[in-house]
Amino acid sequence: ARFDLGGFDAMISCSSAFSKAVHTSGRTRNVCYCFTPPRYLWDLQTEYLGRGVAGALMRAAVPWLHRADLAAAERVHKFIAISKTVAERIERIYGRPSEVVYPPVDTAAIQPNGREPDDFYLVVSRLVRYKRIDVAMRAVRLLGRKMVVVGEGPERSRLEALAGNGLELLGRRPDAEVRDLYARCRAFLFPGLDDFGIAPVEAQAAGRPVVAYAAGGALETVIDGETGVHFHAQTPEAVAEAMRRLDGMAIDPGACRRNAERFDTAQFRAGMRQAVTEAVESAAS
Repeated sequence: ARFDLGGFDAMISCSSAFSKAVHTSGRTRNVCYCFTPPRYLWDLQTEYLGRGVAGALMRAAVPWLHRADLAAAERVHKFIAISKTVAERIERIYGRPSEVVYPPVDTAAIQPNGREPDDFYLVVSRLVRYKRIDVAMRAVRLLGRKMVVVGEGPERSRLEALAGNGLELLGRRPDAEVRDLYARCRAFLFPGLDDFGIAPVEAQAAGRPVVAYAAGGALETVIDGETGVHFHAQTPEAVAEAMRRLDGMAIDPGACRRNAERFDTAQFRAGMRQAVTEAVESAAS
């Protein structure tokens, strides 16, 4: 279907694939809020497409899909990236600059509880392989500590084999319960490489520190030594060492909270308003 967008100053496409390919004409600006260029095409083919016959058939179409994605990017007048990590990817793949406006996090809905933390670590995530939740679970087991995992996904059956002895998989939980877990946990564990990562920001909004893999969005959302600690290898040993380092730190819940507020919904609204206004004004000049 074709849409007549001629009466609008701008059209915002929210894209991790091909929605940015919408045609605009005249002075209507195609502004793409880009979650990432399609990762199944550019850098995570095996993880997304698999290794079997179906995966091989899908990979045969990748060269054509590369051309289609590059053509779709040509229709975008302005890219807005969700993080510096994604901005770098946009530059590398499309050869285009972008402005960073971080995704909105409802920090007002998540508050510290003012109490000492309970004795468990927390993961809130989709249970998919690239999140590397197994690494966090093995690290917790190395140290003989407790851990709660909230979320569902295709990795659940594999992760269940690692559960027990203080490691719990709770599945999906109501928002109110998740907020309570954030505020009560000893620390939040974030072992995957994510383009942004909202859950670590939510944990900091609750005043809790984050143990995060030093790559992707975590480099922008977790301040090493101030609101958590970074580790540099996705191994149980590296995560366990970071957890031990955190034991010796006095992390201020207020510092975690203030850092999270940099990503509040109000900041997102202001950033998007300015970025879209600039795109429209550039068309008028």
